[in-house]
This record gives sequence, structure tokens and C-alpha cells, in this order.
Amino acid sequence: MLPQQQHHPITPTNAAILAPLKRGKKRGSYNCGRCGLPKKGHSCHITTDPTVPPSLTPPPPRQQLRRSLSFDDDVDFAHVAAPSDEDEDMDDASSPSSACLAEVLRRLPPSALLSAAQVSREWRDCAKRVWRAAEELRLRVPSMSKVGFVGSVLRRCTGLVRLSLRMESDLDATMLACVAFSCPNLEALEISTGDSAINRITGDELGRFVAEKRCLSSLKIEGCTSLGFLSLCSTSLSTLWLSDLHSMSKMAFNCPNLKELSLDFSRQENDSTDLITMVDSFGRSCPRLRNIHIASIQLSHAVVLSLTSANLRGLRMLSLVLGSEITDASVAAITSSYANLELLDLSGSSISDSGIGMICNVLPRTLSRLLLALCPNVTSSGIQFAAAQLPLLQLIDCGMTICDPSVQNATIDENGNSGHELNNQQKVTNTKLHPMYQKLIIKHARLKKLSLWGCSGLDALYLNCPELNDLNLNSCTNLHPERLLLQCPSLQSVHASECPDKLVGAIQSQVFNDFAAEEDHFLRKRLADASKRVQVPHFVTPQSSDDEKGRRAWQPRCAVHID
Repeated sequence: MLPQQQHHPITPTNAAILAPLKRGKKRGSYNCGRCGLPKKGHSCHITTDPTVPPSLTPPPPRQQLRRSLSFDDDVDFAHVAAPSDEDEDMDDASSPSSACLAEVLRRLPPSALLSAAQVSREWRDCAKRVWRAAEELRLRVPSMSKVGFVGSVLRRCTGLVRLSLRMESDLDATMLACVAFSCPNLEALEISTGDSAINRITGDELGRFVAEKRCLSSLKIEGCTSLGFLSLCSTSLSTLWLSDLHSMSKMAFNCPNLKELSLDFSRQENDSTDLITMVDSFGRSCPRLRNIHIASIQLSHAVVLSLTSANLRGLRMLSLVLGSEITDASVAAITSSYANLELLDLSGSSISDSGIGMICNVLPRTLSRLLLALCPNVTSSGIQFAAAQLPLLQLIDCGMTICDPSVQNATIDENGNSGHELNNQQKVTNTKLHPMYQKLIIKHARLKKLSLWGCSGLDALYLNCPELNDLNLNSCTNLHPERLLLQCPSLQSVHASECPDKLVGAIQSQVFNDFAAEEDHFLRKRLADASKRVQVPHFVTPQSSDDEKGRRAWQPRCAVHID
């Protein structure tokens, strides 16, 4: 009989000797040693002869295994900044995990996506697929960046069709050429400039860019102070926005499919742009125009007559801003030529209540938005008449219209301009001094937005508008809290900055009291133990009550902004 094997206990001395030999567990192969398949979830059916030593067992055939994530090859991060042609031709097939990763990377900004591409090869390949699949890109160009930075980003987006650049550095023809070369299928381009950035693009360079981009349909550029001369010819362009224009010697548009045009000129007195000739060519070169916006202190009655002679039959939105020489005669010309307008903006003009009457007589069935800000000849009676005669109105803007002459010079508008600057822009010579305080009563079934910012001559306001959701009362300094009545159950936002504290309190009281009045209609009941009385809506039963729905129902629906 063999003696039983004795296990020697490990004494402290033996433990000290064995401690250096005790190491961490080494992981072996993840594949089966018999068949070569992965061990996880694997049951090998290949049996080996126990008489044959393992060293003599023939090795299994080598197989090329597929993995969902592969990190076998070394990653060369030098290709991240400038991807090679071979990388661009990689197969786009990806596993579910890669698809999930791509969905996450797609929500990152461009700078974060560039950083994420340096994590691993899998992330790098996934980031490249995100770049190639991107159709829209919004990019901010820092002040110290050069054209190479924008080019390295745009070269990744081979399918880009919409590009928005926020330029904090100077903009010139080199940047425009970089965009044209890197985005061959570009359809929409928007370039905005920072406070310190300068747009140095000339009219010839911009015209060449538009002519070369055969797919371009939307172009919006700020800071166009260096154009000088502009001639655009394009059959695909449908939207054109240019701002900060100044002293244009000639402006010619040959865009038969152009539907929306916005031209914003500088507010300088020495602007020598010939608006009459420019507007007169719209009918011949841009017959499909539907929306026109022109902001210039050079707007006059002659410009309006030239626009009406263009005979733009499809015109639906007309905005002529800061034209102090636009009068009631101009309104008569507009309404006689364009009887299907849906939006009319004559802010900064010299029209009066008579002009509003002409608008109401011709456009009662189509006009939905009326903007008459900075019109000193318009009174509260004219605004009330427009609200009563235009049943489709959804927006009314009468900012700085009902003003107190004694405080008009010290009033601040929405953009932070003082009253002195506004008076210099308007140059109104036939201003009539209305009674210092006026009242405004509006009852409208469809009105959704009402703007009365800067109406310091308004002391009483009564609104009965069930669909009104946005009310602007900024700088209404003489509006009496006792003469304010808001019957607007759909009101969501009230702007009351620079208003007296009593007026702000009255607004909050009326808004929140209306909500509390609705709460009073709720039924009252006690809990099961009769310990506390609670309010429960009559339509809520104990079986369908939900805490989350209850909390959401008790939140106030209107916010009062006083900052």
C-alpha cells in the first residue's frame, strides 16, 4: 500500500522564499489548441490519442479569423492630418459596434472629431467614414489659422454640400479658392465674419466663384465692403444674401432661378450705390423673385417706383428698411402692383395711418406679417385698424413707433443703438408729434407675436389674443400697471427688460394668476388616511395618475424675461 502523500505546510520561512516566485497569472492563447477555433463558447470534438505525447500531435491548420475590432497592425498617426489615397479607398463595411461608434462620433464638433481619430486605428477609420458621409459642416476659423487648416478639414468631407464658416481671421480670394477646390459639389455656402475680421473679396473674385460652382444654390456672405463691382451669372443660384455693401458702382444679376435676394447696405452717408438702376433690372434678369429685402438709407420713392415697374408677379415678401423717403405714395405704388404680399416690412419709413389703410384695403386676404418699426408717423389708431382689418396677421412689429418725444433720444433699441443714432438713420423731416401717451387695444384670433419694444408713449395696453405666445414690451417705460390687461392664455414668453418694477410685477401677476385660475377648477379630495387635502384635475382618475405627468402639468407655461 502506497503511503499517503503528505502536504507540507508553508512556514513563514518557506513563504518568504516562495514570495519572489509568485507572479501574476499569464494568459494563454484565446484559441483552442486542438482545432484552432476561439475558446469562448467552444466545445471541441477532436479527441487525441492519450498514448501520443502532446508534442507529437500534428498542429491544426492555420485559419484567418475575423474580429469585430482589430488592433493588430501598427497605427501611423501621421496619416490622420493628411489622409492618403489608399485610406480614402478603404472598404466602408463595418460591424455593429463600429456603426454605434460612428453614430457617436457624428455628433462631435470638428475639433473633437480630429482628436478622436488619434485614439486607435478603429476610431481613425470610423472618423474617416464620418467625414466622408458628412453633408453639412459648420466650422469656426480662429484668428491665427491659415488656409491650410480649412483645406485639411474640407478635404476629408468629399460629400459636403452645405458649408458654414465663422471667420475670425481675414477673408480673401485664397480662402474662396480653397472652398471651391475642396468642395466640388457644394450647394450652400454661408460665411459670417467676426468683429476683427475683414472681408477682402472683390466683385470679380466673387463673380468667378459663383460662375464656377454649377451646383451652388444658396450663397450668404457678410462684410462685403470691398466688392465695388458685382456681376453674378448663375442658373442654379436661388438664394443670395450680401451684407455691409457700400458704394457699389454697378450691380448686375443674371440669375433666372433666383427666388430670394437680401442686400444690406452700410449706414454711411456717402454711399453712392445706384439703387434705381439695380432694382429696375430685377424684372429682366431675375423674373422668379419671391422674397426681396433691401436695407439702405438711400431708399426713396423713386426706388419703389422702379421696383413696381419690374413687374415681379411672384413677389410674396417685400422688405424695404430704413428708407426715410418712403411715404404713403410709395405704399400706394406697392399695393397697386403687388396684391399678393404675405410679408411687408417698411420699418424706418415715413408712412402714416393713411398708408396702413391702403395696406388693409388691398391685402386683407394674404398679409400675415406686418413690420412697421421706427415709423414715427404711425399712431396706435393705425395699429388697431390693421389688427382689425387683417384677419390673417400672425406677427406685428411696431417697435419705437409709439414714442414719447421727451424720452425718445434716450431710448435704446433692440440692437443697442441709441435714439440719436436712430434719428440720424431715419432723417425724418415730416414727423408729427402725437399725444404724449396713447392706448392700444388689440383683439385678434390668429396673432402669435406682438413686438412693442421702445414704445415709451404707450400708457395703456389691452390684449385679447388667444393664440399670442410671444410679447415684447422692452423699454415700455410709461405703461401703467393699472392699465394693463393680458387675456392671452397661450402666452409663453414676455420680454420686459428696462421696464419699471411695478409693471414687471403686474405682468407676472396677470400671467401667473391666469394659471392659478385654471388650478381653481380642479377638484379637491383627501388622501386615503384623510391627512391632507390635495387638488386633482377632474379628468384624472386614481388609476391613470402619474407623478411625472402631474409635475409637468403644474409648471408655469409663461416666462417673463427682465434681463
